[in-house]
Amino acid sequence: MNVLLVYPEFPETFWSFKKALEFIGKKAASPPLGLLTIAAMLPKEWNLKLIDLNVNPLLDEDISWADMVFISAMLVQQKSAGEVIERVKKVDKKIVAGGPLFSTQPDLFVVDHVFINEAEDCLSLFLNDLEREETRSLYKSKEKPLVTEVPVPLWSLINFSDYTSIPLQYSRGCPHNCDFCDITVMYGHKVRVKTPTQMIKEFNSLYQANWRGPVFLVDDNFIGNKKQVKIMLRELIKWQKARKYPFKLLTEASVDLASDQELMRLMSQANFHKVFLGIETPHLESLKGCQKYQNTRMDLKEAVKVIHQHGMQVMGGFIVGFDEDPPSIFEAQIQFIQEVGIVTAMVGLLVALPRTKLWHRLKKEGRILENTSGDNTDGSLNFIPRMKREDLINGYKEILSTIYGQPDLYYQRIHAFLKNYQPTHRGRFNFAGLMAFFRSIWRIGILSKSRFLYWKLFFKTLFTKIKCLPVALEMAIYGQHFERVTKRVLNK
Repeated sequence: MNVLLVYPEFPETFWSFKKALEFIGKKAASPPLGLLTIAAMLPKEWNLKLIDLNVNPLLDEDISWADMVFISAMLVQQKSAGEVIERVKKVDKKIVAGGPLFSTQPDLFVVDHVFINEAEDCLSLFLNDLEREETRSLYKSKEKPLVTEVPVPLWSLINFSDYTSIPLQYSRGCPHNCDFCDITVMYGHKVRVKTPTQMIKEFNSLYQANWRGPVFLVDDNFIGNKKQVKIMLRELIKWQKARKYPFKLLTEASVDLASDQELMRLMSQANFHKVFLGIETPHLESLKGCQKYQNTRMDLKEAVKVIHQHGMQVMGGFIVGFDEDPPSIFEAQIQFIQEVGIVTAMVGLLVALPRTKLWHRLKKEGRILENTSGDNTDGSLNFIPRMKREDLINGYKEILSTIYGQPDLYYQRIHAFLKNYQPTHRGRFNFAGLMAFFRSIWRIGILSKSRFLYWKLFFKTLFTKIKCLPVALEMAIYGQHFERVTKRVLNK
C-alpha cells in the first residue's frame, strides 16, 4: 500500500511568521505532528510519503503514486484542504480525512473516510475494516484514548532543516471551561498525560535525529495537570542538563502558571523560554461572561511580570467582541499590552467555533452568521455582536494599527519587556541565528523606516542587558511580520 500524507497550506496569518522566516532561511514554522504520529501507527510494510504544502508543492506524480491519501487540517487550512481534495478526487484516489477541520465539520467536504475526534481509536478500527474490505465513511472515537500508548512520531518523513521548531505533545485536555474554546470539545476536561519515560523517549528521538533548536510543546494547556507535569519536568531537567541543553522549549499554558512558583522554577530550569497565555481581556466582566474564571483570580499585569522574571517570554492572546465589552475596551487592551510589554500580542475578534458552548448559545439566540475562517485575526466576524458591528471592527483595527502599525510603540513595548525580563534559558550557537542577525542589520537597520529604533534597541541592549540581545533582535524581526499582517487586515 502506498500512502500519501498531505498537510494543507496555511494562509498568511499572525502565527505563520512568513516574513520572519525569510530572515532565518526556513520554509515553515513547524511540521505536522498529527500526520507524523499517524504515520508511526500505520502498518510497517506500507510505503509512506509526506507532503507539507507549507514546504513543498503537491505534484501530480505524488498523487498518482498513492493508493490512498490521508489529509489532516485545522480550520484555517480549509481553502487549501479543499483544493487538495478536489485534485485527489479527479484521479479517483481514496481520501481519509481528520483533524479539527473535519472533526468539527464532517460534512464540509465529500471524502471517502472521515475521522472524528482523536485518531488513535479511529485508525485501529479503520485498519481492521480495511483488512476485511468493509470500510465505513465515518469513524468516531467513543472514548478519549490513553496518550500513554501514542508512538514516537515518524521523523524520517521530514527534512528538519525546513523548519524553525519541532513539535511534541505531552498532554491533551484542559480543566478549565472557557465558553469560546473548542479544546475541551475535542479533548475533554480530564487532562491525559504521557509518562516521563515516554516524553524522554520522544526528546531522545529528536536528539538522535540531530535536531538542535526550539521544541514546541503543543499542549493547549501544558500545566493542566500540575502534579504530573512537575514530575515530568524534573526528569526533563536532568536529561537537558546531561546533554548541555540541546533544546529551547516553548508551550501554551493558563495564566495560573504565575501563581505556582515551583512550576515556574521547574519550567525555567528545563529551558523553557516562551509561553503563550490566553489573557483575553483586562475587563473583569468580560472574563466572567466567557467563564474564564482562572483569569479573574489574580492581577493579570503582575502575572505577566512574574513569568518574565522567571525567564519566560509571555506571548499573549487577546480578544475583543465579548457581549460584556464596554466601548472603552479597545483603549484598555492597548494600554495593557503596552504597559506589561507583551511584544507578541495576538489580538483577535471573538470567533464562535463549531460545537463550543459559545456557538450553541449564539445559535440559539439566532446570532450565528456563517462558518468561521479559522483565523481570528483576519478581521472577520461570524456572529452578530452586542456592540455595533462597525464600531467593533473599527475598534479592533485601531488596536492593530496602534500596537503594530506604529513602530515607535512596538519598540517601546520591547523595551518594557526587557525591563522585567530575566533570561535563564541556555542557548546554542546556530548558523541560522547568525544569518538572521546579519539580514536584520541590512533589512531593518539600513533599509527599514524603523532603522533608528532598531539601532537604539541594539546598542541599549548591548550595553545594559547583553544577554537579552538575541531575543531583542528576534522581536525586531517579528515586527516586520506583524506589520505586514496588520496591513493586510487594515486594507480589508
